[in-house]
Amino acid sequence: MAFQKAVKGTVLVGGGALATVLGLSQFAHYRRKQVNLAYVKAAENISEPVNREPPSREAQLLTLQNMSEFDILVIGGGATGCGCALDAVTRGLKTALVERDDFSSGTSSRSTKLIHGGVRYLQKAIMKLDIEQYRMVKEALHERANLLEIAPHLSAPLPIMLPIYKWWQLPYYWIGIKIYDLVAGSNCLKSSYVLSKSRALEHFPMLQKDKLVGAIVYYDGQHNDARMNLAIALTAARYGAATANYMEVVSLLKKTDPQTGKERVSGARCKDVLTGQEFDVRAKCVINATGPFTDTVRKMDDKNAAAICQPSAGVHIVMPGYYSPESMGLLDPATSDGRVIFFLPWQKMTIAGTTDTPTDVTPHPIPSEEDINFILNEVRNYLSCDVEVRRGDVLAAWSGIRPLVTDPKSADTQSISRNHVVDISESGLITIAGGKWTTYRSMAEDTINAAVKTHDLKAGPSRTVGLFLQGGKDWSPTLYIRLVQDYGLESEVAQHLAATYGDKAFEVAKMASVTGKRWPIVGVRLVSEFPYIEAEVKYGIKEYACTAVDMISRRTRLAFLNVQAAEEALPRIVELMGRELNWDEYKKQEELETARKFLYYEMGYKSRSEQLTDRSEISLLPSDIDRYKKRFHKFDADQKGFITIVDVQRVLESINVQMDENTLHEILNEVDLNKNGQVELNEFLQLMSAIQKGRVSGSRLAILMKTAEENLDRRVPIPVDRSCGGL
Repeated sequence: MAFQKAVKGTVLVGGGALATVLGLSQFAHYRRKQVNLAYVKAAENISEPVNREPPSREAQLLTLQNMSEFDILVIGGGATGCGCALDAVTRGLKTALVERDDFSSGTSSRSTKLIHGGVRYLQKAIMKLDIEQYRMVKEALHERANLLEIAPHLSAPLPIMLPIYKWWQLPYYWIGIKIYDLVAGSNCLKSSYVLSKSRALEHFPMLQKDKLVGAIVYYDGQHNDARMNLAIALTAARYGAATANYMEVVSLLKKTDPQTGKERVSGARCKDVLTGQEFDVRAKCVINATGPFTDTVRKMDDKNAAAICQPSAGVHIVMPGYYSPESMGLLDPATSDGRVIFFLPWQKMTIAGTTDTPTDVTPHPIPSEEDINFILNEVRNYLSCDVEVRRGDVLAAWSGIRPLVTDPKSADTQSISRNHVVDISESGLITIAGGKWTTYRSMAEDTINAAVKTHDLKAGPSRTVGLFLQGGKDWSPTLYIRLVQDYGLESEVAQHLAATYGDKAFEVAKMASVTGKRWPIVGVRLVSEFPYIEAEVKYGIKEYACTAVDMISRRTRLAFLNVQAAEEALPRIVELMGRELNWDEYKKQEELETARKFLYYEMGYKSRSEQLTDRSEISLLPSDIDRYKKRFHKFDADQKGFITIVDVQRVLESINVQMDENTLHEILNEVDLNKNGQVELNEFLQLMSAIQKGRVSGSRLAILMKTAEENLDRRVPIPVDRSCGGL
C-alpha cells in the first residue's frame, strides 16, 4: 500500500505524460485497463517527445509492471543499452529498459571522454590493408559528427597535439593525419595543421623542449560521458520508453514457440534493488547490452554458452588543470610499452590515460598503483623538466573495463573483433557487444534492425541521426548569459549549468537557493572550488538519482574530478537527498558510508592513504630534519612530542587568526596516521618526507605550519584552503 501511495503521488504531482493524459479521476481506470497511452501517442506522432519531462522512477516501475507485453526489453543502462532503447522507441516500438545499478555506472562513465574515429585504428588499417578497420574508422567519424550535433552542450571539438621529436616522423605523421581528415570528408571538424617548435611551445608551454622538432595538431571531439549517457536515457524516457535504474534481471523468462516447439526468450524476472520487490517484464524481444557482463546474461539464456567477452582494464588519472593548456590535448602515440596515452583538458582539470591490461569482470574495478605510476612516468617523458610531476597531484583515479569481444559466429573464436558484434541465440536473445562509446548510436541501430527482422516487429527505419538529446535542442553558446542576467548566478556556475543541462539549465536555476550575499544572488555551491550548486542535487533526483554515489559521480562529476572535494560535499549532498527522499538517520549514515567506500576504492582515495601511512619512511637530510623539528616545536611549545587542536589554536590566536574548530580537526586528522587525536613529531616528519618526494601535495597542515612560522612576527592571515587537493 505504501508503494502504491508513493507511485500515485509521484505520477500525479510529477506532471509526466501519465497524469497529463489520464488526470486524477482516471488513474484507477488506467490501473485496471493496464494500458500505457503514451505508447499510442508515440506511435501516432513520433517526431516529438511524448513527455515534456521524463516520468518519475515510480511511474516507470508502474509501467513495467502493468504492460502486458513490450516489443523490446533492453538489459543494460550504459551508452549502448540506452541507445537501443532510444532507437526502438522512436521507431514506435513499445520499449522497456532495466539497469542493475545506475545509468552509466559502468564503463560508459569511465572513458577517456573522447568522441573519436580512432587515429590508431586508421594507422593499422593502412599498414595492414585492413578494410574492416577502415570501415570502423569511417563509421566512427560519421557518428562523431552526429554526436557533436545532437548534444552540443555536452560535447565540443578538441584540438589534440602530436609532438614530433624526430625529423622523419613529421612527414610520416602528417600524411597519416591528413588521411584521417580525408576519411572524415564532410564530417571533418577542422583541418589539421603543422606547428613549428616555437609555435608548439606557445600552445603547450609545459611541453618537453629538448629535441622537439615541431608538432601536428588534429581535431577530435570531447564530451561529458556520464551526462551524455544520462541524456540518452532521459531522451528515451521522454519519447515513451519505460526506463528504470536499480532493476536487476534475476532470470530470463521463456515460452515454447507453438510453430517450432522450441523455447524462446519472452522477458525477464526483475528485482527492484532498492525495495526487493520482484515482478516479470514480458517482451517479444530481449536485448543483452550489458558490456563487460555480456556473458552473465548469455549464460542465463544458455548455461553452456561460450564466453565471448575478454575484459581489459583502462586506468585514467586526473591532475590539476595547470598540467595542460585549457583548450588543447596531447597524444603520445608510442609509449614505453607500445600503448597510446592521451593527456587532455577536461572540466578545467587534466585527464591522463589510458592503460590496457587484462582483468576480471567486476562491478567495482579499482585503479592499481602500478597503472597510476605508469601513466605518471609517461607524462613525465613529455613534460618539461621545469614541471615536477608529483604523485600527490593525482586528484582522482579510476578503472573502466573495456568489453573486448570475440565473434561467436567466427571460425577463429579466439580472434578479438575490432568492431561491435550482434549475436542472436537459438532462443532469440539478441546480444550487442564490443564497439566503443563514439559508435553507440550505430550499434543501437544495427541491434534494433536485427531485433525487428528476427522477431518480425512492425517498425520503420532508425530515426536517431540528427535527433537532439535532452537539453540540446535550444542550447546556444551564449545561453549562460541569460542565466546570469535572469537569475543572478555566478558566471562560472552559469557556464557550468549551460554546459551540463543545456536548455534545461533554467529549470535548475529556478531551484537554486538564495545565497544571502550581494552577489551571486542565487546558487549555493556544494564545495568552494567547483561550480556545482545545491539545486543540482534536487534536480538530480528528477534525473533518477537514487543514491549519494549517483550524485557525486554521474549527476555531478565531483568524484571524477577531486575525491577530497567529493568527500567534503558528501554530508550536505546526503542531507539534501534525505530531505527530498525522506531518508531517516540510519539511511543517511548508510549512504555516507557507501559513498565513502566508493571514493576510497574505486576513485583512488585508497591510493592517497597509501602515500602517507604510519609505516612511511622518513627520507630527509639531517638539515631538513632540524628545520622541520624547529617548525614543529613552534606549535609544541611544551615539548610534549605531539601537537593538538589546542596547540594550533594557541599559535593562531597569537597572530590574530581565527579558525573554526571543526576545520582544525579536519586538518589535523589528515596527518594523524594512528588516529589518536594528535599529530606526533614522527608523523609530521613522515608528512614532510612524503611532500618532498612528491607523493603528497596540498597538505593543509604543512601549509598552515609553514606560513605560521614565516609570519609569526608579521601577523598576516594564513591561507588554509586545499591547495589542489592532490591524492
